[in-house]
Amino acid sequence: MANKFADLKVATDDQLATQLSELKREQFNLRFQAATGQLEKPGRVREVRRTIARIKTLQSARKAAAQQAGA
Repeated sequence: MANKFADLKVATDDQLATQLSELKREQFNLRFQAATGQLEKPGRVREVRRTIARIKTLQSARKAAAQQAGA
């Protein structure tokens, strides 16, 4: 987990936004697979959800830091 968060911290804002949109698309597909009973890796749903949360947390922290720097 620490490595994943460290990788996210060094990513640019654009890279984070791109990764977030890809993960949201994957999350949608995983939910669809779960609803139709075709889900092969149930643990992936949890992993994707948590990675999305990590990215959103990092984005909000960067936004708050930028606002503090501007104020």
